[in-house]
Amino acid sequence: MSASHFLLMDDDPKRAQRVTGVLRETGQQVVQVSDGREAVRALEVPGLEVLILGLGVPGLDLGALRKAMAPGDPVPPESLEDAERRHIARALEYTGGNKRRTAQLLGIARSTLLAKVRKYGLGGDGRARGRRGT
Repeated sequence: MSASHFLLMDDDPKRAQRVTGVLRETGQQVVQVSDGREAVRALEVPGLEVLILGLGVPGLDLGALRKAMAPGDPVPPESLEDAERRHIARALEYTGGNKRRTAQLLGIARSTLLAKVRKYGLGGDGRARGRRGT
């Protein structure tokens, strides 16, 4: 698999370095910039395929960005069940699998969380559990 070319724009230099390091460890090529002017210059070079953008960059018009990135054809929304599963998984990961803290964070009873964890086949860390016999 060939490397992708990333443009990374973030106003937090430490976070940008961490993300750049992770991408480069997987063989990706990264151009790192810290502001819009640098990004415009970098975009003039052909070959960039992926943009990673820190949304806290000063002067960034999020409304215009959202409109510019909107697909020509509307994308159907995911089901509520899929969104709930993903959200619970992220909350479990955030709390390190602590179900009491996760339930508090989500504003639901612990018993409700446990039922949803079983329903979606999530482990304590938010990852899907393997199925028996597969």
